[in-house]
Amino acid sequence: MNDHNISNRFTGASRYVLDDELAKIVNISMALEMPLLLKGEPGTGKTMLAHAIAESLKMPLIVLNVKSSMKLVDALYQYDTLTRLNDSRFGDSGRDVSDIENYIRMGKIGQAFASESKIVLLIDEIDKADTDFQDDMLDVLDQMEFDIIEIDKTIRAKQRPVILITSNAKKDLSDPFLGRCNFHHIAFPDAPMMHKIIHAHFPNLDSNLAQNAITAFFNLRKMNPIEKRPATRELINWIRALSADPDFNPKNLKKGDIPFLGVLFKKSQDFAQAFSTLPRSRL
Repeated sequence: MNDHNISNRFTGASRYVLDDELAKIVNISMALEMPLLLKGEPGTGKTMLAHAIAESLKMPLIVLNVKSSMKLVDALYQYDTLTRLNDSRFGDSGRDVSDIENYIRMGKIGQAFASESKIVLLIDEIDKADTDFQDDMLDVLDQMEFDIIEIDKTIRAKQRPVILITSNAKKDLSDPFLGRCNFHHIAFPDAPMMHKIIHAHFPNLDSNLAQNAITAFFNLRKMNPIEKRPATRELINWIRALSADPDFNPKNLKKGDIPFLGVLFKKSQDFAQAFSTLPRSRL
């Protein structure tokens, strides 16, 4: 095991409440130098975990946002042929157009490999990519190197990154992919955990507001049919909205008066369902 990874343990960050199991799998993944695959519904803190690790361990963070049309080479590097063509035509850039390396731009994984310091690499929403992208990416991350074919050059990682990969479980990942990662499912916080999260974000929040808002939030999540249930980020923004309203009375939440539904529900049909279920709500 790498002594650097063992000595630099992740114990949480200023606004990230960490449970024991998640702390263990994060730290063992760093010690074993294996990617950590995180699954869970949107809003459970998968992406924020990477930010929290980077903050806690004082490492730079590089984020690769995976798109459905993305090819692996896009995450590694790009050969900027258009700029080279323009330079060859106009000749005023000061770059040597005969040297293709002047026109190689590193992608997010390439930037992580080129970093002189140890970094956190977040590969966000891997389930958007096709299976070939997923498996080929794991090959690169296993080997910690890739080739730039245009200049016949191999790029090797100067420091092995701390790698987190998130999935919203919209598509199954391949068995080879799963076999090369550690795995953790981040469950949606229960009420006691949610109180800790809210306290971390609002340490001076009125206790009645916190209690009533969290109770109302969990009741709203139970409504059916709802396509996109409000997540932790919506609760945090909702509490901000409630706190900013000088006319708001936390006791009204117990009566079913739920203001600012548009902060909690982002789809028209969900908003309509909540509005019809709570006739006293106001926008």
